[in-house]
Amino acid sequence: MSYLLHIETATEVCSVAVSDGPTELSRRESAEPYSHARDITLLIARCLEEAGLGLSELVGVSVSTGPGSYTALRVGASTAKGICYALGKPLIAVDTLQSLALEAARRLPGKPLYCPMIDARRMEVYLALFDPKNRRLEDPRSLVISADAFDAYWERGEEIVFCGNGAPKCRPVLSAPGASFVPVVCSASLLIPLAWEAFQKGQWADLAYFEPHYQKPPNITTPKK
Repeated sequence: MSYLLHIETATEVCSVAVSDGPTELSRRESAEPYSHARDITLLIARCLEEAGLGLSELVGVSVSTGPGSYTALRVGASTAKGICYALGKPLIAVDTLQSLALEAARRLPGKPLYCPMIDARRMEVYLALFDPKNRRLEDPRSLVISADAFDAYWERGEEIVFCGNGAPKCRPVLSAPGASFVPVVCSASLLIPLAWEAFQKGQWADLAYFEPHYQKPPNITTPKK
């Protein structure tokens, strides 16, 4: 048996899953936004209990790399690294945007481009483009969405499938005929296929140096005097 723990904390939802290889055994998610630090250990415990497993039976831990919420990603990364250090197990880093694109392509196959979007601030999102084989075509970046943001693609007659929790706010702006939207959001379940593939290939993250792709520094406000 190859039991893996999966931790997804790139967005407002704290999500945890356990799988046996590529097969999901259990999943738990918090309903309260940005309660990661408070809830993550309880979610892990309940997820393992539901799967009938102990922590020592895990063969590895996968964690989403972002981009996304700075604080939430830190919670997920530190938790995953702590478990791996304690158990002497490998850490598997999974690209959050890639996991979204893979699920979008499964739900809406046959499209030339998939664009996962993670909500940032106001009309800004973190995004990247992927082809139908889940190959990333550009590095993750932040973008303020405007009506002409994808004109170069529309002019070539391209079709793009948008997904992720940043996509709904962009839908009224991205109204071109080539734009499609599929309701896929971050979940630990989406990490499973990519994590299992990486595990089989022995593609581990470096426990000592792994850091999520924050994309931006934390949004810290100074209280008024």
